Amino acid sequence: MVIINNFEDYKRLEGTVAGTSSWHTIDQVQINRFADATLDHQWIHVDEKRAEEQGPYRSTIAHGYLTLSLIPYLWKQIAEVRNVKMEINYGIENFRFGVPVKVNNQVCLQAKIKCVNNLKGTVKVTVEAKLLIRDQLKPAYTGDVIFLYHF
Repeated sequence: MVIINNFEDYKRLEGTVAGTSSWHTIDQVQINRFADATLDHQWIHVDEKRAEEQGPYRSTIAHGYLTLSLIPYLWKQIAEVRNVKMEINYGIENFRFGVPVKVNNQVCLQAKIKCVNNLKGTVKVTVEAKLLIRDQLKPAYTGDVIFLYHF
């Protein structure tokens, strides 16, 4: 785990892979709870029998936005940002979903610090996020997440 105490610590990481999270299994319970929370009950996500019989992946798949919502959880396994008065999820850019995450797949986040700027006391950090799937060559997604920090 990387420890970040201030702007200078972040700036030193610019251009490097900060790390990779541990593996997280996305099971059907998590998929169903996400469907309930978002009111997105499309059969490809929640109907195991139909997905197995008729679906293109022969199993249910996680919602794309479920996999995106794991970024804060997985990021905190990679970096501990200390001395922060406030942290804001500022945005996402250039995201592309590569392959679906099937039920019971294990995923992990690989994070590269692309850009760190000090904007009059607010530190803007762009992290290249890549969600890897165990035993697959293509990532589930790649894109940039932007955080704002007030140290």
